[in-house]
Amino acid sequence: MHVQEWLETVPAVAVYALVGVVIGLESLGIPLPGEIILVSSALLASQHGDIDPVVLGACATAGAIIGDSIGYAIGRKGGRPMLAWLGAKFPRHFSEAHIATAERSFQKWGMWAVFFGRFVALLRIFAGPLAGVLRMPYWKFLIANVLGGIVWAGGTTAVIYYVGIVAESWLKRFSWLGLVAAVLIGVTSMLVLRRKAKKAAPEPVAATD
Repeated sequence: MHVQEWLETVPAVAVYALVGVVIGLESLGIPLPGEIILVSSALLASQHGDIDPVVLGACATAGAIIGDSIGYAIGRKGGRPMLAWLGAKFPRHFSEAHIATAERSFQKWGMWAVFFGRFVALLRIFAGPLAGVLRMPYWKFLIANVLGGIVWAGGTTAVIYYVGIVAESWLKRFSWLGLVAAVLIGVTSMLVLRRKAKKAAPEPVAATD
């Protein structure tokens, strides 16, 4: 079943909880589809009045901030042995190449890697634990974590919600032209932050034999 179709079958409070928990676990360092769940829920909110987009955005933001904070604490306590353990358990996400890429981003961008990491799938999983492993000062991490969580979770919710509202309204008047225009509005709104975020995640160096 499609994610959005499944979400339509559960009550609003369950959607809020699911979004907060999934995003929190992803921010903690567990590879889960947090962005897919958030986008699907925000789009669902635009079509069904039972889901409040403000509450949804708040739950997503809280999950992002709390999850990253727990990940930071775990990373600070577990250190590099924890990264090696994660690499053995989740080689696809925590390979040495991915860890090296994320670490270079932190060394180059510092707290901005935490902020922009929200918009990059790889860094979104690594940001909290790796900041703890590298012993980034907590006050710097906290500022970047809170701001990143608000902008990413709240911003994504708002953009997708209003794109859904506009698309539904325009489709009644202009058919497929309304949908195309609405999608372009949403894509344009997110491209600027995504482009800056990618600068914080340089391409991994190709392995040599």
